[in-house]
Formats: sequence, C-alpha cells, structure tokens
Amino acid sequence: MSAPLLHRYRAGEMHRFAAADAEFVYLPTAGAIFALDGATADVLERLQGGAVAHDELAAALVADGMDPADADGLLRELRLVRLIESDQVVSAAPAVDTPPADFPLQALVLNITNQCNLACTYCYEFGADRIATPTGKPKYMTPETARAAVDFLLDGAKGRESVHITFFGGETLMNFRLLRDVVAYADERAAENGRKVTYSLTTNATLLTDEIIDFLADKAIGVTVSIDGPEKLQDARRVYKSGKGSYAVILPRLKALIARHRRRAITARVTLSAGVTDVVGIYRHLKDEIGFHEIGFAPVTSAGEDRDWGLDGDGMGTVLAGFHALAQEWLDHALRGQMHGFSNVSETIGELVAGTNKSHPCGAGIGLLGVSPSGDLSPCHRFTDADDHVLGHVDHGVDHEKRVDFLARGHVGAKYECTSCWARPLCAGGCHHEAFVRYGDTGHANLHYCDWIREWTDRCLGIYGTLAARNPAFLDRFADRKVQS
Repeated sequence: MSAPLLHRYRAGEMHRFAAADAEFVYLPTAGAIFALDGATADVLERLQGGAVAHDELAAALVADGMDPADADGLLRELRLVRLIESDQVVSAAPAVDTPPADFPLQALVLNITNQCNLACTYCYEFGADRIATPTGKPKYMTPETARAAVDFLLDGAKGRESVHITFFGGETLMNFRLLRDVVAYADERAAENGRKVTYSLTTNATLLTDEIIDFLADKAIGVTVSIDGPEKLQDARRVYKSGKGSYAVILPRLKALIARHRRRAITARVTLSAGVTDVVGIYRHLKDEIGFHEIGFAPVTSAGEDRDWGLDGDGMGTVLAGFHALAQEWLDHALRGQMHGFSNVSETIGELVAGTNKSHPCGAGIGLLGVSPSGDLSPCHRFTDADDHVLGHVDHGVDHEKRVDFLARGHVGAKYECTSCWARPLCAGGCHHEAFVRYGDTGHANLHYCDWIREWTDRCLGIYGTLAARNPAFLDRFADRKVQS
C-alpha cells in the first residue's frame, strides 16, 4: 500500500561521506553503511530544505525516468532503513535496555597479582589516577582463588563452547607459576564437557625467559606487550623504581618471543603521552625493527591538567596526524590485498563489517568480568581492587543489583550527549574507567575525546567505502575473522 497522499518525509539521522568517487551514508540507528545511488541521493537533496510530501518525491523520481511502482517502493525502503522518516514521528533516544539478570559469561580477566616490577609514571593502577584500594588485600592470587575463578567462568558460560581467560597484573609474569597451573586446570575442566578455553596475557616483557616463551608458544597463548617504542621513548616513562629504563632489558627477550612464538600474533600496545607522540616512528621501530605483528596505540588517560605526562591539544594533534598517516598506509596495503599491522584501523573496520551497534562501550560487566587477587569481581581489570566497584566474588557469584546499576548507567541511551552523536554505535560514550577517573561517574560520556572519535571514525568509514568500491573481497576477511572467533 502506498503512503497517504499528505504523508511528508524528512531526512533521517545519518552521516554522509565520500570515498572512491562514490557517496555513502552511515546510519547510527542501525550501525549500517549504504552506498547512495542517484535516485536516493536525489531524494536526500530534495529533503535538505525541509519536509516534502510522499507524492511530490515520488513524482520527482518518475520525472527522472523511474517506474511509479519502483519510486513508491524506493521510498518505502528508505523509510524501512530510516534514511528518511515521517515528519509526524518524533525520533526517540536509544532505549535503555534492562540488562538480563542471568547472562552467559564469555571471558574473565584474572589479575593474578597486583604487584609490578616497573614504576611507569602514567600507570592507572599505581600512578596518581589510581582508584584501587589494595591495602590489606592479597598481593598474589592463590591457587584456590584461581581455581574458583575458572569454575565460576565455566559454570557461568552457559551454552558457550569456548571461553577466554586473560591474565593480567600488575606485571602478569610475576606470578607465572600460577598462570601455568591455571592453564592446566582450566584445560582439564573444559575437556570434561567437550569445551575449549583460549588464553591471552599482557606483559611488560621484562621477565620473559626461555621457559616462559616455550610455554606461551606451546599453549598458543596470545601475548600483548606494553611498550612505548624506541629506547628513548620507552625509557621516558616505562622505568624501574630506581628510574632505570627498561628498553635494554626487554629488547632481546622480545626478539626471542617473536622468533619462537608463531602460533599467535604478538601485539604491541603503545601508550601515547607527552613527548611520546611520534606514531609513525614508533610503528616503524616496533613493526620493522623488532618484528611485532600488530601495533595498537592509546592516548594516556589522565584526569588532571597537572599531570606532566598528559597530552595537550598540540600533542593530540600530532598523534592524530600520525594516525592518519598510518591509516593511509593501511589502505594502500589493503588495496593490494595485504594486511597492515596498525590495529587501530583493523579493529574499527572489523566493527563496521560486523554492523556493530553498541549499547555499551565494551563487554565490561556483560560477558566479561575482572577478578582481583582476592577473588572480588569487577566490571573489568581496570577496576580491580577498587572497593566501590566490586560486583561480587568468585565464591558466591555476581551481585546482580550492582551489575544492573553499572550497566544501566553505562548504556549509551542514558548518556544525553551521545544520543545526538552519529558515532555512538562504535563508541557508546567511551571507557567506563576513564569516565570515572575524569568525571567521577562510570556512566559519563568521555566528552574530551568526542571530536577525536568522530574524526577517526569518519576516516575509517572512508577506508571502508574505498575498499567496498575497489577491493570488496578484502572486507570479507574481517567477516571471516568474526565467524572464526
């Protein structure tokens, strides 16, 4: 049935972008991307001046050579995807869903120690922005607590054939003996029911040994190394308590790890801070000289302007320029059918291919929980040992009221500033921990990064559009990754 004679349309919420001499739209309401054909572009052009009647739009399409039935069908399709909307309908903010009381776990982050042998000046766990309250609590997770955490994960992962454990610290390898025992126990427990556990860890690499490298390779444990680049940059903030830099210690260990651990990609995670902003130079060193498979970058989290490591406007501008340069390299590689190691692009493209439309910034408190050395449960590893953010304990499970409160406040629909932002499907307001550190509320939008997020998302959309037009098969690799994971 055609729309009523007096029905009028306005343009829906969208972000338009151009790529490879083509026009595209990104729809925040669906997290979807569409290429604009001539007829659709004409409809949107006519709506720029205000609402237009259905019959007037249909008549214009027919005048341009479209069959009347096809014109009517196109307008219905555009309404269905909300590219156009009736001017009689009030657009609503995203609904704040009530989280389920019972949810299947997918992953745990086991903080097997809260101790570290380095004293990185910007560390959120040990530095000036820390929220942890570790006094009087265990410094190292015990075997009993670790086994209880594994049981909690497997029992709570209803219907999942595979679950994941990430080992974290402090410095994770300070409790390597427990890590090794946890893998053995978890593998045994999972095998009892024909299930599988995969593993990863984050380390500063200072404690890597031949024994540890062989174990990580044998068990196919994913490794992320926290490293900030060449020696001068690494030693600026990633130092021992004595002030001595760590680069010379980790370099031979990293090369041994990368040479011998070939079952999983070895990833570098770079923290960008004041004076550590040469994104391209850092990438070249880590990728070409050391041999990391993938490198991801994150600007430092800092709540106070008095933090000497915080990035100011010029620093962030330098970082973003470096991101754009590497993004162009990533695209050039992709057009040749080659993967590039800049994971900030890869991760966003993966989300765009999947049609991601987030209710929350991440899986914290949903399918993922953090476990402190004492066994306390938290939304993620960044809240470990923070009394005000405990969501239960591995011995007696999740406090559902606290979890529901955390997720309700963190929902994108509860963040007023996000409801009108076109980038919200991928961002959903940003990191809960960073929101708490800066604004005192885990449900607050990370407003200081909004312009950054929109500019970066627009760049990744352009990359997606270029590949969709010139090498669509390359995007299929990301769909395959999703299925395999």
